[in-house]
Amino acid sequence: MSVHQSSNIKRITTHILQEMKMRGEKISMLTAYDFSMAGIIDAAGIDIILVGDSASNVMAGHETTLPITLDQMIYHATSVVRAVKRAFVVVDIPFGSYQGNSSEALRSAIRIMKESGAHAIKVEGGAEIKESVVRILSAGVPVMGHLGLTPQSIYKFGTYTVRAREEAEAKKLLEDAKLLEECGCFAIVLEKIPASLAKKVAETIQIPVIGIGAGPDVDGQVLVVHDMLGITQEFKPRFLRQYADLRSIMTKAVQDYIDDVKAKDFPNQSESY
Repeated sequence: MSVHQSSNIKRITTHILQEMKMRGEKISMLTAYDFSMAGIIDAAGIDIILVGDSASNVMAGHETTLPITLDQMIYHATSVVRAVKRAFVVVDIPFGSYQGNSSEALRSAIRIMKESGAHAIKVEGGAEIKESVVRILSAGVPVMGHLGLTPQSIYKFGTYTVRAREEAEAKKLLEDAKLLEECGCFAIVLEKIPASLAKKVAETIQIPVIGIGAGPDVDGQVLVVHDMLGITQEFKPRFLRQYADLRSIMTKAVQDYIDDVKAKDFPNQSESY
């Protein structure tokens, strides 16, 4: 029986996620940024909810994830946590709140945990942020790593193309994954890298590896919920599978409402007091 079908599990934990990897059960993960959406996703049986800095794109309309602030991330995380009864909630520490200063990284992580009630944080990078990762873990805060395409470094890369195709970058990514595991991270996200490399990482390290554009041979998958539900239509990379076309459904519903108001058909007698 899969974890999401078991009524015996009241709350997903890092321990349960590790058990899922050990027995080969895939881990499901989606983003959420608000109370209503988080409640729907949680009730459906998702294992992990990521309060991603992708809120900068899908909620605020920014071109990149860089503009979102720590206060804004805490606001979104607090809204999500209020709705969640079962899923494990992970929150991105936003750009500029942990890189290069381990003391600031620790303060950011503690603020997220104390003010939102989330269960873990996520950071992007490997050896270059080791000091921050170790400092956060030393305070007892669970850390999820993120390697491959790291959107917070988009201006460094200059492109959203697949990462780690070349041998040198692939070698560093594998080394960084091992390093994050050794530091004590409970899981790692791999974004937009060759499937063969992602498989090697998942087979090499003992902690769960969650993929997004990293092929099928990792321990779980994550997508941005607005992309997966077809609310956003402009973003259609190869790795995205749309499970609904909510934009069309919502557009028609709004148009029908407008038509009924204009035609004086809404509200009718049964909808009036």
